[in-house]
Amino acid sequence: MSQSTTTTLGGSSLSIASGLRGRHLARRLVQLYVGLTLYGASSALLVRSGLGLEPWNVLHQGLAEKTGLSIGVVSIVVGAMVLLLWLPIRQRPGLGTVSNVFVIGLAMDGTLALVPDVHGLAGQVPLLVLGIVLNGVATGLYIAARFGPGPRDGLMTGLHRLTGRSIRLVRTAIEVVVVATGFLLGGSVGVGTVLYALAIGPLAQFFLRWFALPEPDSTGAAASGTVPGGATPASGTVPGGATAASGPAPAGATPGPGGPVLTPGPDSVPSSVATGTPEGAILRP
Repeated sequence: MSQSTTTTLGGSSLSIASGLRGRHLARRLVQLYVGLTLYGASSALLVRSGLGLEPWNVLHQGLAEKTGLSIGVVSIVVGAMVLLLWLPIRQRPGLGTVSNVFVIGLAMDGTLALVPDVHGLAGQVPLLVLGIVLNGVATGLYIAARFGPGPRDGLMTGLHRLTGRSIRLVRTAIEVVVVATGFLLGGSVGVGTVLYALAIGPLAQFFLRWFALPEPDSTGAAASGTVPGGATPASGTVPGGATAASGPAPAGATPGPGGPVLTPGPDSVPSSVATGTPEGAILRP
């Protein structure tokens, strides 16, 4: 994704209740909680594969080994502690932020109770692939719901805002520390950790386009002949690689009478996610 995208939250009006209005609220709520539930389930599948976990769950598993708590409970505790770190860096949580803390951990423990251990690569590899793909689906669902970032992602974007360092550098530094600490505590690092790191960005971006909702101002923008960012249909392109085209509107689009249909390009994400929100930064490599 473009490295020029800047993402801040400290000066925004985001709050736990701020997203509970506007169009498509019911669908957004369904997407949020289905996405978070699937995220927890996908993480549990990675645990059962035994081939390596995503960075934060390496830490959660290591802490679970040392404390005797379930990995889901540890995830909840760590998420709550990370959320407390938002106070000094002046981040503001959304409904999705608070929900993220609890729903993912509960879904992870619930899935682990249902899915038995798997032995042998013939079972482990398919479980690993399913877990990574399902995690991408889940990420696209809950980010597209636009209820705020998870506590760990908000920490990343908050430190980016305070330090002025790139999202890439801040994210890498946090995840290296998290993985190293989790590994020393007994967390599982393996080929699955590497595959997850390589695949989750493209997968999440792909599914984000699938589950994206129409922009709140898309009707007005299309009717007036303009698109966000000052681009015009005549130019043939819009920010994020989308192109203006005539013809039937795609499912869920609401172009104005006679206005253009915005067709996402292969590397685009919805402008509400790509710019001005912490969620846009989550999908960066």
